[in-house]
Amino acid sequence: MDHNLPITITYWLIALLPLAALLIMLIWIELSAPVSGAIALAIALATSLLLYQTPFDMALIGIGKGAWDAFFILLVVWPALLLYQVTDKAGAFKAIRKGILEYSKNYLFLVLAFGWVFASFLQGITGFGAPIAVVAPLLIGIGVKPVTAVVIPLIGHAWGNTFGTLAVAWIATVNIVDLQSQALAAFYTALLLWIPNLIAGIMICWLFAKWKGVKEGIWAVLVISLIHGGGQVALSQVNPSLSNFIPTIIALGALYFLSKWERYSEKTDLEDKTEILQDKDSEEEDVPLTMNQAFMPYYVLMVLSVIMLGIPFIQSTLDNLDVGIPFPGAETGYGYEVEGENSYSPIAPLTHPGTYLLIASIFGYFWFKSKNVYEENTLSKIRKDIWSDGQAASLSILAFLAMSQVLEHSGQTTVLALGIGEVSTPIIYMALANLIGITGSFMTSSNASSNILFSPLHENVANNMEGLSVAHVIAAQSAGGAIGNSISPSNVILGTSTAGIKGQNSEVFKPTIVFCIISGILVSLGSIALHVFFPV
Repeated sequence: MDHNLPITITYWLIALLPLAALLIMLIWIELSAPVSGAIALAIALATSLLLYQTPFDMALIGIGKGAWDAFFILLVVWPALLLYQVTDKAGAFKAIRKGILEYSKNYLFLVLAFGWVFASFLQGITGFGAPIAVVAPLLIGIGVKPVTAVVIPLIGHAWGNTFGTLAVAWIATVNIVDLQSQALAAFYTALLLWIPNLIAGIMICWLFAKWKGVKEGIWAVLVISLIHGGGQVALSQVNPSLSNFIPTIIALGALYFLSKWERYSEKTDLEDKTEILQDKDSEEEDVPLTMNQAFMPYYVLMVLSVIMLGIPFIQSTLDNLDVGIPFPGAETGYGYEVEGENSYSPIAPLTHPGTYLLIASIFGYFWFKSKNVYEENTLSKIRKDIWSDGQAASLSILAFLAMSQVLEHSGQTTVLALGIGEVSTPIIYMALANLIGITGSFMTSSNASSNILFSPLHENVANNMEGLSVAHVIAAQSAGGAIGNSISPSNVILGTSTAGIKGQNSEVFKPTIVFCIISGILVSLGSIALHVFFPV
């Protein structure tokens, strides 16, 4: 791409300012998400218009694209809130909790099963925030405190963001980058993604009961990670589109056999030592639903997702119906150009996870109503609670993604990436490539968007830096893009909204950032190892 963008330390720090301000406001100052997002958007607009020579109409195009991106995510948020309220008002979570204890009384095993294995399955087939929106309320239902219930699926699903959702992020990447061997690049990527998968399992155990939890859960973690990570590595060489989905299904089956092991079927003293479980008085409550009756909307969600998205012929047919918005092209004063699009980021409503969440919610309402478990005026209460939770989430997500697109359209995102390349050696660049991927997902709430945004830049750097492999850099970028979903503000807001803990975003960010840092450092070391031991 030809441009005259100023790749200097001053302009690099200016480009970083909106992102840094957003993190500081959300985590340390603890401003509300809508206020933090609005201020960060205002900073991005100011730096774009005043310093990056961005025409006002170009900034408006960015805001428009951000609004459309936000609409895509909100199509998950609102149905997910509906499913939660429909299920909660029926007392179904109490029934699920009571019923699940008949299969295993080991809460650490149950938390791993829901927060890691089931969340990964949902990421493998649906993605787009569904693992957080669905699993957080389920974890609360089995007794996990709300903040931790959001943290766990955020870190548990992250590893699946490249090859999950039937490899939509990987397909987008290979379509815009010239890879000499796609199979080799997929192999490197799957290897690096095994790192955050294993770290997620270990960290969930640590969240449950620190090192005692790790000691108790390590065998289950190793078995599941071998299926998840090893299976993805192997299948990436056969069929990348199914390389995440199939291992996550096998891992669900493995839970049955692990639950038969006394180590994971019986209660341990860790339940009395953990700080993430709420009072367990509700276990003794008389609930009118069986576990299977209570779980029925989720069965519908799973069956719909597997049939409609897991069968290639059906998915490709349903994908033919899509809706996008045209946007004109524009150019900044520095010659940074964004091409026009006839149909920007089209939404396929028949394969969008929000559609299946909505169907499951509607089914759930009439199902629970037929069981006579609703009180009077339940529908009115559901509407009121959804509206209360959804407003702040919608404004926050809109502001975050508008900011992201303004930064991209002004060239500031490009300055951030190229600035790192300007001062890097091949080894340093390999170490930082996944940081760029993490930043991209933090900005866009999407591994696919992060890869689309930065992969061409990585390719350009690799082709102009002796000894640097495009396959290695793309693998590091993709792994970073997956990890970054754990700290994406939009995903965090989605989780806190569906868990009913608006305003507690900073409490969710703190442990997810720790996961992001640990995984990011280890992936950087893994990326360097690929560069050193498997050179171009």
